[in-house]
Amino acid sequence: MDLRFTEEEVAFRDEVRAFVRANLPASIRDKIAGGRHPSKDDMVRWTRILAAKGWSVPHWPVEWGGTGWSPIKRLIFNDELQRANAPESLAFGTSMVGPVIYTFGSQAQKERFLPHIVDLSEWWCQGFSEPGAGSDLAGLRTTAKRDGAEWVIEGQKTWTTLAQYADWIFVLARTDANVKKQEGISFILVDMKSPGVTVRPIQTIDGGYEVNEVFFDGVRAPLDNLVGQENKGWDYAKFLLGNERNGIARVGLSKARLARIRQLAALPTYGDQPKMADPIFRMKLAAVEVELKALEMTQMRVIAGERRGEKGKPDPASSVLKIKGSELQQATTELLMDVVGPYALAFEPEREDGERWNEPPVGPDWAATIAPTYFNTRKVSIYGGSNEIQRSIIAKAILGL
Repeated sequence: MDLRFTEEEVAFRDEVRAFVRANLPASIRDKIAGGRHPSKDDMVRWTRILAAKGWSVPHWPVEWGGTGWSPIKRLIFNDELQRANAPESLAFGTSMVGPVIYTFGSQAQKERFLPHIVDLSEWWCQGFSEPGAGSDLAGLRTTAKRDGAEWVIEGQKTWTTLAQYADWIFVLARTDANVKKQEGISFILVDMKSPGVTVRPIQTIDGGYEVNEVFFDGVRAPLDNLVGQENKGWDYAKFLLGNERNGIARVGLSKARLARIRQLAALPTYGDQPKMADPIFRMKLAAVEVELKALEMTQMRVIAGERRGEKGKPDPASSVLKIKGSELQQATTELLMDVVGPYALAFEPEREDGERWNEPPVGPDWAATIAPTYFNTRKVSIYGGSNEIQRSIIAKAILGL
């Protein structure tokens, strides 16, 4: 199996690299490189730069704004954006509800919603998890009942990422309580400005307000906002979650973080010697770099299978990518904690307005975001299907246990 890029793919990589270097605003790049979250305005600005180039939804069908690129070109594109510290696309629109709409939605829904996802003129969030229905998502209790030409939705969602910015939410709701729990769920699009929608922030362990609770108290949505068939929402949810898992390895992100680790480890942070002078640290850094290279090769093998036209069920090797990708993302933040040392104790979460709490900062300026990044990255082994679930998939689909 030849896993090397072709000449055409190398030229494409160089084109993407040059475009990002010339067009990614320095203020956004520096913010992400420094471990801070992009603002809503940052994400909209960058998405519209990509949309003007025709690159904001490269994996979509061409008729709805996609590029027609091969899987390997999409991999190269994502890798280059991550390595350049560009904001990731708003996955709730581009990788979740968008593909559900263009695959299962009506023509009217495609025409109404897809163009606004392409340029991020409408912001989406995900209404799946509930208190008591996270890993067992099919146990959800939010209901949607018909009332004339509308659905009436009652219930609660939690861990709803960036709901404070959202214009729309896609909701899994129970529409038939008399059948097997997976068979009575529907997929409904809800305007976040609807009366009865309440968003309450949840402060996370890193001190941020990335996630929320969302309450639905008699919220009304047109019957036409049902995607696909009534009571088939579980099938659409599985399709969506498969898309969410794609790219979760984030090899490019880990490469960018390792480059930053090498840069910071060469600086004296405390004491007379930089961290790179520590042989134990160098050994740990080298081990992570070796594992990341192995992950990159595994990712290339998975993509090579797609390139050869292998069809059927998703490659269970994607579960390997998810496990190792999330573990390596966490390992890079642990290395950053080694670099920053005692200055990690001066924990400085981001404020909601993006400003700093400590003036002046304790220790070097770059140290302030490392502890929050470490804590925030604990979640990556859970979302997109927890690593425990991925190990079960590997045991059944690969090992035959």
